[in-house]
Amino acid sequence: MTVMVRDLPEEERPREKLIRYGASALSNAELLAILLRTGMQNRSVLHVAEDVLAMFKDRGIQELVHMMPKELTKIQGLGLTKAVTILAAVELGRRLHIESTAQATIVHGPEDAAAYLMPRLEFERKEHFVILLLNTKNHITGMRDVSTGSLSASVVHPREVFLEAIHASAAAIILSHNHPSGDPSPSREDIAVTQRLQKAGKILDIPVLDHIIIGEGRFVSLKEQGYVSFV
Repeated sequence: MTVMVRDLPEEERPREKLIRYGASALSNAELLAILLRTGMQNRSVLHVAEDVLAMFKDRGIQELVHMMPKELTKIQGLGLTKAVTILAAVELGRRLHIESTAQATIVHGPEDAAAYLMPRLEFERKEHFVILLLNTKNHITGMRDVSTGSLSASVVHPREVFLEAIHASAAAIILSHNHPSGDPSPSREDIAVTQRLQKAGKILDIPVLDHIIIGEGRFVSLKEQGYVSFV
C-alpha cells in the first residue's frame, strides 16, 4: 500500500517540516516534492520526486541544469507545468550561486579564481575559453567569453584575448576553460596555448597570472601544478 504525504504525521510532511526546521533540514526528494505539490492517484508526490532523482543517479542532480522540460515529462506523474517549475527553481539556484561568488572579487590565489569560475563553467557541455580581467589590486572586474569549442591555438588567438583585456583596461588576466569530461587534467594543447598567450602578455605588459582548468567539482591551476612557469 502506497503511503501518501497526507497520511504522514504532520511534522514529517515536507512543507510543514520546512516551515518548522528550515529548508536545509529537508532531503532533495522532500524539496522536489514541495515544488511538485501533488503526486498521482496511488502514487505519492515523494515517490515522483524520487523518480526524478533516480534519473540523475549517475551524473548527479546538477545534471538538471542541462535538462529541457520535455525530457522531464518522460517521468510518470510529471507534466509540463511541473517540469517547468523544477527547471525554474534550478536556474534560480544557479543564478544565486553566481551572484554570491560575484561578491568575492579579490584573487589571492587559484582557489579564489576557481570559486568565481566554477558556477559559471562547471556544468557547461561545450568547452568555453574565458578570461578573468583584473585591476592593479587583483580585483576581478569582469569575465569575457573568448571562444566556444575545442581549445586550440587557431581558436584561441592572442589578438582576441588581449583585445578584450585592452578594451577593459585590465592590469592582468587569468585564463580559464572547462573540460566537459569532468577531468581538469591539462592537455599538451592547453599548455601550448598558455605559453603562447604568456608571451603575448609580456609584450603588451598585461601579464597572464594563471590558467585555471575547471572540471566536475575540482580544478587545476597550471601555475600551482608547475605545468607552466608564470614569471
